[in-house]
Amino acid sequence: MAKYAEIKVRLTLTEQMLGTSPSNPEIYKEFFAAKAVNEATAEEEEEALYGGEQRQGTIFPRTEDGRPFVYDYMIKGFFKDSCQMLARLKNGNESSKLKAYKKIIDGLIFPFPREIPLVFDGEVGCCQRPLRAQTPQGERVALAMSESVPKGTTLEFTVKVLDPALLPAVREWLDYGELRGLGQWRNSGAGRFTWEEIT
Repeated sequence: MAKYAEIKVRLTLTEQMLGTSPSNPEIYKEFFAAKAVNEATAEEEEEALYGGEQRQGTIFPRTEDGRPFVYDYMIKGFFKDSCQMLARLKNGNESSKLKAYKKIIDGLIFPFPREIPLVFDGEVGCCQRPLRAQTPQGERVALAMSESVPKGTTLEFTVKVLDPALLPAVREWLDYGELRGLGQWRNSGAGRFTWEEIT
């Protein structure tokens, strides 16, 4: 394999982050597990989500000892979202230089480990908020509920980059986390973070 570069980072949430996984096992099986790359991965994720416990709204998967975590693909998704938005600036930034950025991120940039623990004091919280939609019958309002972890929560992971020339783009995307974060309800500011490179 070609020589690669890597950075180890610590994210610190500046706003609460909300869970993104469905709490209903039937929804997971019908819509998410059906799209899984392989059956073993789907079973592993289902066990991490439910483990025999029924919760409400959107939730975080749990380790065997009950600690909430996020999967590595949430970080990849954040990188794709960040690159797509920052490339619109057309100001010569790193993101605007990348063509076919989704293929680049999928094939050349890899966060580790697969399960990234959320480290914080206290218990997992709950965030309720209204969801509004304009329909032909008028405005409709529903109540959404998600598990949450508080600001100050940290995540530590390593990003392996097969082309070292992509490291400035990775740093640019991490910087963008100060404005647009991880998890549900990002447009409200939820999941925003600062980051630092650690050894």
